[in-house]
Amino acid sequence: MTGRTTVARVLRRVGTHRGRRIALALVATCGAALPLAAQQPGVRLGLLYGERGARPGIIVLPIAGANGDSLRAILARDLDFGDRVTVAEASATLGAPAPGAALNYALAQKLGAAGVVQGIVRGAALEIVLHDVAQKRVLQRATVPLPAPALTPAWRRAVHGASDQLEEWISGTRGIAATRIAYAQGGRIWVIDSDGANAQPITGSGALSPSWHPLGESIAYAELESAGSAIRVTDLRGGTRTIVEPRGLNISPVFTPDGTGIAYAHGDDVGTDLWLAPAGGGRGRRIALGRGSDNASPSFSPDGRRLAFTSGRAGTPEVYIADADGTNADVLAALSTQAQSYRASPDWSPDGRAIAFQSRVGGVFQVVVATLRDRSLKQVTLEGANEDPSWAPDARHLVVSSSRSGARQLWVVDPETGRARQLTRNAGARLPAWSPRLAR
Repeated sequence: MTGRTTVARVLRRVGTHRGRRIALALVATCGAALPLAAQQPGVRLGLLYGERGARPGIIVLPIAGANGDSLRAILARDLDFGDRVTVAEASATLGAPAPGAALNYALAQKLGAAGVVQGIVRGAALEIVLHDVAQKRVLQRATVPLPAPALTPAWRRAVHGASDQLEEWISGTRGIAATRIAYAQGGRIWVIDSDGANAQPITGSGALSPSWHPLGESIAYAELESAGSAIRVTDLRGGTRTIVEPRGLNISPVFTPDGTGIAYAHGDDVGTDLWLAPAGGGRGRRIALGRGSDNASPSFSPDGRRLAFTSGRAGTPEVYIADADGTNADVLAALSTQAQSYRASPDWSPDGRAIAFQSRVGGVFQVVVATLRDRSLKQVTLEGANEDPSWAPDARHLVVSSSRSGARQLWVVDPETGRARQLTRNAGARLPAWSPRLAR
C-alpha cells in the first residue's frame, strides 16, 4: 500500500468532521453618557458601566495632517469592532481643540459621549489622547511611532496598536486590533489582519490546519506529501522546519502553551491517536490512545495542564477533556441522545473559562460555547453552517468558518451580543486560528 493510499484511507475514516473536510481539502446607536473611572498610578482604567450590557459612547475626533482621515477611520473602526463601546459621530461643531485650548466637554456630553479620542500627528508619530467627558479633563495620552512609509502593513499595525491601547484605557481590556488570523484556503496557509486587510499566503500548496506559537512568531501546520502528511513550522520572519516526517496521517497540530511542544493527531489503519513532539524537533510520544477510535483536534488549557480534543470512542464524535498526558479523559458535556449527535473541533478560551466547539444542530453545524464552571452550553451562531471556532486573545470574540454569505468565508462573532462581521472575501476559507497578542 502506498503512502498516499494509506493517508487517503485513514482520512476517509477519521472520526471528526474536520478530518473529512481535511480529506476533501487535500484532494481538491450611541450608549448613554457614563463617567470614566479616574486613573491612579498602578490602577487599571475601566469604564464605569451603568445598566447591564450598556456600551459607553466614544467620539473619535477628526485628525489633521498627513493621512489624518485614514488614521481616524482605523481608530474608529477598531474601537467599533471591539464591541465594548459605541462609536458615535461627532457633530460638525465638535472639532479638535486648538493647541492650548480645552475640548468642548459640554457639547460632547450633549452628544452622549462618555469619552472623546483625539489624535495628533507629530512628525513620524501619532499622539493619542483620551478625554473624560464627565470629569472634563484629559485622562490618558501616549505617543505611538508610525513606521514609514504610511499606509503599509507595518504602519497599519502600529495604528492598530494605538487602538488597542485606547480600548485598554477605556474598558480595562486591551483590544485585539493588532492581532492576526491564520487560515487555510486554496491549499495554502494565509495570514490576515483582524480587520480583514493584508491577506497574504505563507506556505505552498497542500497545507492546512494552522496553529500559532504562543509568542506569535511562527505557525505550525500539516502538509501533504507523497508519503503522507508532515507537521511543519514556518517562522514568519523566514524559514521552515519539519517537526514530524510525512509517514501516515499527521494533522491538526497545536503548540503547547509554553511553546516547547506540538500536539497533533497521528493516524494509521487501526485508529488515530494524539501525539506530542518537541517543537524544536525530535522523537514524539503518544499522549492519548484511540484503541481503534479516532482522536484529533487537540487544544490545551492556558496553564497547559489539561487538554480538550475530539474523540469517537463512544461511537459518535464528542469533545473530551483529559489531563495533558491523555489520562482521566471525560466528556465535556452530557452525551446527546440525538441520533445525529456530532461535536468536534474544540478550542479552549485564553482565560480558561470556556471551550468553543462545533455541534450538529438540525443537521447543520453550529458553534457552541461550554462554560467550564457549570458545563452549561450556549449556541452562538444561527445563520448558515458554522465550524472550526478559534478564540481571540480577549477571550470574547471567535473567528469561525461560515457559509452564511453563500460561500465559505471567515466571520468574527461576538458571543455576548451575537454580532458578526465578515473577515475574508475569497471563497473556501477554513480552519482559522487567531493569533495571540503580538509584540506591541
